Amino acid sequence: MATLEPRLGVGVVGVNPIRGWAATAHIPALRALPNYEIRALSSSSAESARAAGEVFGVSAVFSDHEQMVIQPDIDLVVVTVKVPHHRELVSAAIAAGKGVYCEWPLGRDLDDARAMAALAARHDVRTVVGLQARQAPAIEFVQELLSDGYVGEVLSTTMIGLSIPGDVVVQPNAYMLDKTNGANLITISLGHSLDMLNVVLGEFAALSAVSDLRRPRITIAETGEQIVKTAADQIAVIGTLASGATASIHIREGVAGGTGFLWEINGTEGTLRITGAAAVPEIVPLTVAGARGQNEPTELAVPAASTQKWPALTSLEGAPAYNVGRAYAAFAADIHDGTHTVPDFADAVRRHEVIAAIERSALSGERVNA
Repeated sequence: MATLEPRLGVGVVGVNPIRGWAATAHIPALRALPNYEIRALSSSSAESARAAGEVFGVSAVFSDHEQMVIQPDIDLVVVTVKVPHHRELVSAAIAAGKGVYCEWPLGRDLDDARAMAALAARHDVRTVVGLQARQAPAIEFVQELLSDGYVGEVLSTTMIGLSIPGDVVVQPNAYMLDKTNGANLITISLGHSLDMLNVVLGEFAALSAVSDLRRPRITIAETGEQIVKTAADQIAVIGTLASGATASIHIREGVAGGTGFLWEINGTEGTLRITGAAAVPEIVPLTVAGARGQNEPTELAVPAASTQKWPALTSLEGAPAYNVGRAYAAFAADIHDGTHTVPDFADAVRRHEVIAAIERSALSGERVNA
């Protein structure tokens, strides 16, 4: 695809020179695409910012995000910090009139998400939220198959997935054990999986949910310390989609050798089965299998037209940066073409609304409208 001009100047907030999602996904994705140029990096300390600048070859580095977001050559601010800090950083970027790509979850809760979406709307800035599973070639293929009537009328769908396998987490992820931080099994593993299901099959009309905490003590890998966990490690949802189809989802942690990710879509004429290594469909490669009538599902090859849609990203295929790169590529095309193919903050609010409904149902034990 030809370069879309002008290039978007990017400032990335939350860059660690050694590890982290910015280094793993965002920076490789941005570097691969001709439509973007990383012009500034921001980190929590001057030392870390300097180190990141040296590692990634970016000369403009900041330890104060407010200084970075006002730079005139920055068009898009990318927020890749821990969830409790999203609102402050996103708000500063929006106030500076910049577009924002914020990682998912958008906020700690629905109120956070609504406030950020409203602020972005008032300032009329473009936004992206990191629900990049929508951009996965396998998911685009599933949408095409459904549109072509492969399964007939969708009757039901079932999804099961495994999040953290075991009872040990690394220190940087320890904050996810506290449910008040808004980064946990329900918002992340369920959130990404749920978004994919709803985009492909439609929204829930009503649902019932059960959540539980079966392993309340988790070991920190680096120290051996045991931390009390307050975030649920089991979430099960069953409900009715707006189409009338029945949907069930069970995402869990702490399973030894369990199925990583399995999503079936059952219809009057056939079945589609989407599988992956874990309930992080935004990261892991997905395989699509299908069957018509009474046959057993066999693998269906994703068309080259989808996998080769953005040739600049070919080297990232199979890596965590791949779908993030596809989201960036689609966002640049959206700007150029006036389209809306990448989820924005308004889309994020809808997903937060469904998660809030799930949490209400799990707390009350009652079926709720979604």
